Amino acid sequence: MDWETLNLPEEAKSILRAAPRVLFPSTEHEMVDLACGGPQSNAYEVVYDVPGKGKVVEASVARVRNGVSANYPEAYMRRRDPDCLVVGDDLPSDKPRYADRYGESFAGLRQQTFDWLKNQELAVFAFNAGADEIGLTALAICPANAGFFALGLAMLQGMIPPEEIPADFTPRAVIYIAPIFRHTHFNGRQVVVHNRREQVYELFSFNLYPGPSAKKGVYGMLLNLGEQEGWTTAHCSAVRVVTPYDNEVTMMHEGASGGGKSEMLEQAHRAPDGRWLLGINTVNGEERYLQIPRACELRPVTDDMALCHPGIQSNHGKLRLQDAENAWFVRVNHINHYGTDPFLESLTAQPSNPLLFLNIDAVPSARALIWEHVEDRPGKPCPNPRVIIPRKIVPEIIDAPVSVDIRSFGVRTPPCTKDAPTYGIIGMFHILPPALAWLWRLVAPRGHDNPSIVDEEGMSSEGVGSYWPFASGLRTRHADILLDQFVTYRRMRHILVPNQYIGAWKVGFMAQWITREYLARRGNARFRSAQIRPARCSLLGYAMHQMQVEGQQIARWFLQVDTQPEVGVEGYDKGAEQIRGFFKQTLQPYLTADLSPLARQIIQCCLDDGSLEDYEAFISVE
Repeated sequence: MDWETLNLPEEAKSILRAAPRVLFPSTEHEMVDLACGGPQSNAYEVVYDVPGKGKVVEASVARVRNGVSANYPEAYMRRRDPDCLVVGDDLPSDKPRYADRYGESFAGLRQQTFDWLKNQELAVFAFNAGADEIGLTALAICPANAGFFALGLAMLQGMIPPEEIPADFTPRAVIYIAPIFRHTHFNGRQVVVHNRREQVYELFSFNLYPGPSAKKGVYGMLLNLGEQEGWTTAHCSAVRVVTPYDNEVTMMHEGASGGGKSEMLEQAHRAPDGRWLLGINTVNGEERYLQIPRACELRPVTDDMALCHPGIQSNHGKLRLQDAENAWFVRVNHINHYGTDPFLESLTAQPSNPLLFLNIDAVPSARALIWEHVEDRPGKPCPNPRVIIPRKIVPEIIDAPVSVDIRSFGVRTPPCTKDAPTYGIIGMFHILPPALAWLWRLVAPRGHDNPSIVDEEGMSSEGVGSYWPFASGLRTRHADILLDQFVTYRRMRHILVPNQYIGAWKVGFMAQWITREYLARRGNARFRSAQIRPARCSLLGYAMHQMQVEGQQIARWFLQVDTQPEVGVEGYDKGAEQIRGFFKQTLQPYLTADLSPLARQIIQCCLDDGSLEDYEAFISVE
């Protein structure tokens, strides 16, 4: 195509003019061929000649019957490094600066990156980050031999065919992919540099794992746009739940990586006899089941990124959102054998469009199966197998903006017993007043045994909105934007939902699935005083006192963890103290001069061990 007619930044033009070959793929099949090394190739290695190290294999790619399978030889590259983002500019930011971390200006490496790209065969394409009418026009410049990465980016963000690029196309963002510098400058670590310039947002991806750059890097672009304009892109999934009685409820589920966003779009996993395994007691091995003959229908809206743009809002008191992605980056570590999730297994095994599999053990010309995970080491499966699924092949998907009825937050919790007390004291679900729900989005715990990122054990924070690792600006600005949502949209209900463990019981994501079924069936009716109780820990809002699903009573120890004999009041209180300490430590840095007065009051309430009634007084619910 005649790219010279486009309004590209001079740096991008100079790269394309100098490169020995520039490809502008126009279809997904061309992208698949590029990823696999050519139309006749079924296997391909992404290799770079690194000074001082020789040839380094970044990834092995296989053409499979249902798409493309890519695998990394390094276990480290199979998960996102949470500290990969650095800021290359001098604009206001609370994130690490390139100059501070590496002791020199980013300008030098920026120019080296441009010079390296000028000597590569390139794959280039245009896309819209966000949505057609909301977001940023963007350009990707990628080494052609890293075609699988370009394929993933094109699937996640969409691709404008060259013949459809308007003559006045002016990218407001450019992604430069240069994986060789991971080895020459960063000792093998994942690094993504965000460089905010006056006319264009530059993103430099120095690694080939799509999580930090093709996905979260673009997310950072949208967050920067919203930070300037006063709105945000929520880190959430959303689904319209239709009950067997034709009642409809739309749920928005937020949380750090591993917090259950993709799982909110899945049907509950059934035992071979059709029952739902509610939990297994880790102390005595007891199992508890539910029988729910007919589950609710699920109509997905978004999987991970949702635009909350002012242009789609209304004045009816409920937040409206729409998907910010063209495809979904779905983690499948919980699908470890055939029959676990027939819907997702069928969708990915025989898709109508090619998929991209990551960290899945597949060989050329075979069929990639989402329960066949590569091993990080013998006997240790990779905890972060992924598949990129285009929205257009997902049945019953909703493309239009939706209004949210229930806004939930998911937390990965560890087991808790009186002998080993932890923060795993969250019951089946808790009802939160809006001010307290906002605080949970500021502390955003990464939680127990996080499968998606490289992290250490213990309780740590993902940061404001649980999207803070992807943002390049100011923490308090994002906190205030989020708070404005809770103040403005008061007709929603807010809940907190654990996954993995409820006290001594191993539950996986079952608490989340049962909560979804229960709340959809009861609709938006208010809870009677007999049904709920203030939680023993005020940061957990209200706990359920009675809960019945399809005529089956949920045992109280799943609702109020202090009633579990394996935990008791003493174990619960020690776990509550961990949560309180974590909140205080995490919230203290927000108390800066530029934080809004209401935000400051709510945070101070937490630091002063405020009561549930104190939180309820800040923001009323309609």
